[in-house]
Amino acid sequence: MRLRGRNVVVAGAGPGLGSAVARRALEEGAQVYAVARRREHLEPLAALGIRTGAFDLSRPEGAEAAAEAAERELGRVDGLAITAGGWAPGRLEETEEEVLDSMLSVNLMAHLWTVKSFLKLMRPGSAVVFVTSIWGPIKRSPGALAYTVSKAAAAALVETLAAELLDRGVRVNGVAPGAMSREAEAARLGAPAAPPEHVADVVLWLLTDEARWVTGALIPVDGGRRLITP
Repeated sequence: MRLRGRNVVVAGAGPGLGSAVARRALEEGAQVYAVARRREHLEPLAALGIRTGAFDLSRPEGAEAAAEAAERELGRVDGLAITAGGWAPGRLEETEEEVLDSMLSVNLMAHLWTVKSFLKLMRPGSAVVFVTSIWGPIKRSPGALAYTVSKAAAAALVETLAAELLDRGVRVNGVAPGAMSREAEAARLGAPAAPPEHVADVVLWLLTDEARWVTGALIPVDGGRRLITP
């Protein structure tokens, strides 16, 4: 069990990838605290004995409340996986202010506020993993401007935070999936869809000591999709 004795928070633990990460962390021996905006999305994890809390991580006060709850439940935090995210279509002429604000809020600001709030609970040797996307930092996605920009910004945040937290001994990495099953993106792109569990395995590896020498990296987990997509 690679996470035995570790405390892991999964931020954005709704259906799909977030839930898969929480389950895999539990299987690997971690004490897990799962956070999602909607409490009903956490019920399957709570049924497994995972401690849960419903908070809006896109707001500073929501992220701070989540960190306070995690401290009560776990004490320190050794691993923080941020899987929160959303998708919206729209080319430039179709992009309204509220759509861009929404995408930046859930795909960028939720990550920033969550790390800022949880950092005080993390010690040297801890790890943070962002989930971004190949669409934005690696490939462009015409027709989803706000989404692409927000994911590219989140990928830039990975390297920036990795450099900033290097002297504190906290690693920061990112995982960039392509389409995953049960995602709207898979249907939109007509792309082969990866089971969330396959992406969760890479997130989990980055949380373990096996990746102790890895920081500031963005790892594509797309089955080669980026290699064949124009």
